[in-house]
Amino acid sequence: MGAASGLLGQYRAATDEAFFASPTRTLLTSGAHARVPQDARPLAQRVAHTLAEAEANAEARADAKTEAGTRSADSRRPLVVGAVAFDHDRRAELVVPALVRTAGALRDDPLIALPAPPADRVDWQLRPVPAPEAYGAGVAAAVERLRGGELSKVVLARTLELTADRPLDLPAVLQRLARRDPGGYTFAVPAGPGRTLIGASPELLLSRRGTAVLANPLAGSVPRSDDLGEDVRRAAALLESPKDLHEHAVVVDAIRTALAPHCRTLDVPERPTLVRTAAMWHLATTISGELADPAVTALDLATALHPTPAVCGTPTDLARRVIGEVEPFDRGLYTGMVGWQDAAGDGEWVVTIRCAEAEQRTLRVYAGAGVVDRSRPEAELAETSAKFRTFLDAAGVPR
Repeated sequence: MGAASGLLGQYRAATDEAFFASPTRTLLTSGAHARVPQDARPLAQRVAHTLAEAEANAEARADAKTEAGTRSADSRRPLVVGAVAFDHDRRAELVVPALVRTAGALRDDPLIALPAPPADRVDWQLRPVPAPEAYGAGVAAAVERLRGGELSKVVLARTLELTADRPLDLPAVLQRLARRDPGGYTFAVPAGPGRTLIGASPELLLSRRGTAVLANPLAGSVPRSDDLGEDVRRAAALLESPKDLHEHAVVVDAIRTALAPHCRTLDVPERPTLVRTAAMWHLATTISGELADPAVTALDLATALHPTPAVCGTPTDLARRVIGEVEPFDRGLYTGMVGWQDAAGDGEWVVTIRCAEAEQRTLRVYAGAGVVDRSRPEAELAETSAKFRTFLDAAGVPR
């Protein structure tokens, strides 16, 4: 009891320190034995090569000191941990850590119910990029292209750039994110020199354990309400919304198409269910399958899926081009994937949403919305505003 929340409490936002919590496990890593190189090879190949080298060297370090409840990354099954950019061919911040400490799931730890430390009173300066009216105009222009049949869906994002009057307390922010939604995916990983990617994603891109694979795409969302009756009404309406059901079906079909060639069996439910976070209701489908070839790794599958229509659109290449034309910023690690994979090919990769990149006194918070031909600019603006609140509340930014 308390092992998972203990790892959460030990996170200090130090250089080369990473935290990742999922509904199956909690990881806290530190140091770096090796870094996945940035070169022209496919990402999954680079990761596999880095892990193979680490595994080959494990015997020579078999007598490395271990602590109770921990294991050294020098063990027979090293892993990589970190984040991959929206354009996974351009950037990946992945390392083989020197030390890996593990525990069970945060949601199963009774101590996670204890309150998180309250946010300090901070004087924040805030700048939206783009401005709300410009974002709405971008959505309206995209809808016209969608109605013309040029594409089926595009996901358009916006950011908030926040500057604090003091250094950020990232461990406290991580505590508040994790304790607010302990059943989700909470992470804080290095994002380059002096920067940290931190957030709490509700969406599993792909997990692999042996030959069992699982994906849990989310698409179609509505903000929660503090009023119980209204909250239930919104959830029920989401389940019957033609616009949101269409948006969700596009994502599920794309994932089915990408996974089917790799799976002996694949179970795709006919209708979505609801997933809730503290801020949002989402349509969700749990897709499960069994690999035909056990040599296919979690990252092989994740890169085959990524980017899904849930974060990009469809057709993918055209949606990417529209994103590049409309969004006045580089997404970087946002809407990429964050997680881990071991030398056996098992791993968990989640969609990098409900997140921010942090550096000293600054935060860049991201949120996006799926745009289809029935979308309305004011609705997508409201949806992104609600999605911002997951991180803004944890950071202590007043409403």
